[in-house]
Amino acid sequence: MLNSANNNFVQHAQVVSTSTEGNMNGYNRKSPQKRRYDMPKYAVPPKKKSGKERVPQPKNTVAMLNELRHGLIYKLESQTGPVHAPLFTISVEVDGQKYLGQGRSKKVARIEAAATALRSFIQFKDGAVLSPLKPAGNLDFTSDEHLENGIENVSKAELVELIYTLMLPEKKSNLTSLEQPTLRPQIFCMSHNATKSTIAVDGQKKVPDKGPVMLLYELFNDVNFECMNIDGAQNNCRFKMTVTINDKKFDGTGPSKKLAKNAAAKAALASLCNISYSPMMAPQKNAPLPIDDKTSSMELPQIHADTIGRLVLEKFMEVIKGQEAYSRRKVLAGIVMTENMNFCEAKVISVSTGTKCVSGEHMSVNGAVLNDSHAEIVSRRCLLKYLYAQLDLQCNQATAYQSIFVRNTDGQYPYKLKSGVHFHLYINTAPCGDARIFSPHENDTGVDKHPNRKARGQLRTKIESGEGTIPVKSSDGIQTWDGVLQGQRLLTMSCSDKIARWNIVGIQGSLLSAIIEPVYLHSIVLGSLLHPEHMYRAVCGRIEKSIQGLPPPYHLNKPRLALVTSAEPRNQAKAPNFGINWTIGDTELEVVNSLTGRTIGGQVSRITKQAFFDKYGFLVKNLPGMPNRKVTKDYGETKADVKDYQTAKQELFSAFKREDLGSWLKKPIEQDQFGLVE
Repeated sequence: MLNSANNNFVQHAQVVSTSTEGNMNGYNRKSPQKRRYDMPKYAVPPKKKSGKERVPQPKNTVAMLNELRHGLIYKLESQTGPVHAPLFTISVEVDGQKYLGQGRSKKVARIEAAATALRSFIQFKDGAVLSPLKPAGNLDFTSDEHLENGIENVSKAELVELIYTLMLPEKKSNLTSLEQPTLRPQIFCMSHNATKSTIAVDGQKKVPDKGPVMLLYELFNDVNFECMNIDGAQNNCRFKMTVTINDKKFDGTGPSKKLAKNAAAKAALASLCNISYSPMMAPQKNAPLPIDDKTSSMELPQIHADTIGRLVLEKFMEVIKGQEAYSRRKVLAGIVMTENMNFCEAKVISVSTGTKCVSGEHMSVNGAVLNDSHAEIVSRRCLLKYLYAQLDLQCNQATAYQSIFVRNTDGQYPYKLKSGVHFHLYINTAPCGDARIFSPHENDTGVDKHPNRKARGQLRTKIESGEGTIPVKSSDGIQTWDGVLQGQRLLTMSCSDKIARWNIVGIQGSLLSAIIEPVYLHSIVLGSLLHPEHMYRAVCGRIEKSIQGLPPPYHLNKPRLALVTSAEPRNQAKAPNFGINWTIGDTELEVVNSLTGRTIGGQVSRITKQAFFDKYGFLVKNLPGMPNRKVTKDYGETKADVKDYQTAKQELFSAFKREDLGSWLKKPIEQDQFGLVE
């Protein structure tokens, strides 16, 4: 009997052991560690498969409307009735038309509003209609039973065809067979309707209420985030996140994984849906941002801004190869050119770095030094070099067609830009002066609490060999040569003030103004510190009410403004005393000592006054259609002879004075008293 009990115990133990071993093996095959390892990072975890195949549920009217018109906003219009049985009225605006729906719960009212909107512009095949809501008479208004209502008699194929036919005819004709909407038709109709759905009543677009990552997950099913690499030192890390949507990849960078993830989501939403989180999208009340009409604003489309920033950064990394010792920088700038706003074929015209100005002891009487080595100023000088090269093409009939300029037969200027050519300035931070000092960080987009303070809009100057700006003193704005040589600090107008000047007289400079019509910036894109009010005021807003009497075609230019989705990190390192510059066509970059205004080898830079005056003399002598064929005066006198340019410049200075913003500070006149090299 004892042996029998032992045998039973052994058999029972074997059964338990086998069962346990099977369970453990099964657990090991499906261990959480292994599942986490196999899953792609940040992907949606796979759902457990049930024994029965899941039957797709019909969509309710809200889901159906969201597939056709993304970004719709439902508003509670009213609530009536007793507390225990309220009646809600909810509205939704679609393509400028408001539709109402009522129900015993907000969800019911929202579905009814969506159904009303759908009935207004959808007619299904074979008499298929939107199913009516179930009678709510005996329905508990706190239940979710009404969410089972959907669209009846509409197959998936018919739904795809319906959405496809709602697309613009020209867009439909341009789609290849690979682009035909199949599984996710809403992706293709979304970009067409997103712009309409994000425009408010006053014509200004609005930033979405939801965060970019959450909104991205709502709009797309197949969203996968991945952390690609980490750059920077331990105390200044930069994370790079890549989001993949329908085999398309979008990158974002940031000081944390969360911010990098947000940046990647913003880039994807801007590209796929035309949804922007730019601070330019949500101007506050009483903000002095102009609206030319009900559909336009100062905002450059986010996808264009990101393209401009990416192109400049990539070009900088390309030209700095082999000279990495000069890659240190605090400010990076560049100018991008587009034709007919085709950013797929955009060209980077110039790239530059730098934050310092020449020391007074190194001033030159023959225009052989670079006075201002701030990156955005250098990039504009590189653009001048490019404009001179493009005019050189007009000197030869065989190459004239390659130039961005054409003969101007109906104006006072011999040449003008081809139609559709635009220039876009990128700066990795707000320009020094009025645009920067009131913008301590990117998120400060609230209303200026002290808009009438005298400090707002004041002209400011840079100090030689240093960083930062100070307000100009109330004087006649004259600096003397001997005063600077005896120790007086050489002062240079801030970058904000110079950009404001470009928006009146153009970016072509006084010499080229005798040959071509004024050229203006189409947009300014920042990598950080974009405050809409401060930036707009600095570049054009502070003089828009007082500027007057400009000789045509000079006018007040109002460039589009934008902030890239992946903000430029704040660089706390000490600024170097050098800057680099590169212009399209150059075989290598040039490194300039910012304190001496010459190259690190002690040579004359290729973008100095002297270099441009020589190029101007060549054009006057060889360019077809020029009235005068010889330059007989010195540099300063030649500039003074361009009457319309000088009139526009003096009107700019007067506008600042009328606004009590200070007097424009001029360099010693001895700097411009040099002639052409024989």
